[in-house]
Amino acid sequence: QVQLAESGGGLVQAGGSLRLSCAASESIFSINSMGWYRQAPGKQRELVATVTSGGSTNYADSVTGRFTIARDNAKNTVYLQMNSLKPEDTAVYYCRAYKYSSITFRGSEAWGQGTQVTVSS
Repeated sequence: QVQLAESGGGLVQAGGSLRLSCAASESIFSINSMGWYRQAPGKQRELVATVTSGGSTNYADSVTGRFTIARDNAKNTVYLQMNSLKPEDTAVYYCRAYKYSSITFRGSEAWGQGTQVTVSS
């Protein structure tokens, strides 16, 4: 199973930017969907953005226009560029990989350990 390692989190002031990276332990070329999720204290984990193997992207309404997800298959890495950060973006950000097998008709997923993003007001 693919292993994921996030990096790039940190402390930033409101209005600032951060770029998160998610490095996979193997090729992500055939992984159907790569995504970023986040979990704030006391809240459920929520979707931030996803990108499919075909390049289609999907964003949460709260980050549309501010965040950009991109995958680099050659580097086995997925990025999340976060601009115009707000205090409500403070959370642990997790990377997720989802792969569907057309042989077993089953999907499997893998998660990274998370990286903390803190936005001060």
